[in-house]
Order: sequence, then C-alpha cells, then structure tokens
Amino acid sequence: MKYIGLALMLFAGCAWSQVEISDPWIRATAPGQKTAAGYMTVRNTSAQPERLVGGSSEAAAKVGTHVSTKDGEIIRMREVKGYEIPAKGTFELKPNGAHLMLVDLKKPLKEGEKVPVLLKFDKSGEVKVDFEVRPLAASASGHHQH
Repeated sequence: MKYIGLALMLFAGCAWSQVEISDPWIRATAPGQKTAAGYMTVRNTSAQPERLVGGSSEAAAKVGTHVSTKDGEIIRMREVKGYEIPAKGTFELKPNGAHLMLVDLKKPLKEGEKVPVLLKFDKSGEVKVDFEVRPLAASASGHHQH
C-alpha cells in the first residue's frame, strides 16, 4: 500500500511540473475599467501536448482564453476554447495576440500589485500564478475592440 501512495505522489508532482510559467503580467487598469488582459509564456516540458483551457481569479468574475487578430487597422478579439502547448514546446500569450481575459474586475488593478490566477490545464491540472501589474502604457500599442 505504501508504494501506491508514493507512486501517486510522484505522479502528481510530475503532472504539475510539466508546465512552467514565465513573465506573467497584466497592465494596470483605468478607473471604471472592467476587463484586463493577462500575458505570459507557457513552457510544456512533457513529451505530450498540453492545453490551457482557462482559469479563475478572486480579482475577476471570469478568466477566459481570448485571441486578438488585426483586421486592417482594427484589432478584433474573440474567445477561444483554449491554447495548445506543443510537446517540449512553448506558447506565448502577448499583446495583440493570445491572452487571458479577466472579466468583471472587482477593483482597479494598480501598478506593482500581484494578481493571483489559478490556471487550468487539461493534463497538468491547476497551476497558481501571480501576475505582476505593470504600468498602463506597458508593451505593444493597439486597442482591443470589446
């Protein structure tokens, strides 16, 4: 029996360690703004593909997976069912591309704060990540159409 418990602990540890998150950040929000986009790089150390399917946060009513695309001079955003992270590969969430959308923020996000988000993966389960709130002007130009 004790070997089964040890095997389960080892398996659980391996599943969690299959995903590595780097540089998680969110732009600060203006007063009254009800949405924010989260960015990061996800690295899959497993030999099997992984899928980020969403998340949750105490800072927002909903955390969804979205993609922005450029249509002429307009950037359009749509919700997607998740992001495929290739085996032994990475997937980057970045401005004007794939991003997490925090919807119905409970309060404005201020520069320097940390926003805890529980990411949900198909195989690796849940991974807690603290997103750094950066200045409102951080990163690429362009605006989302909501």
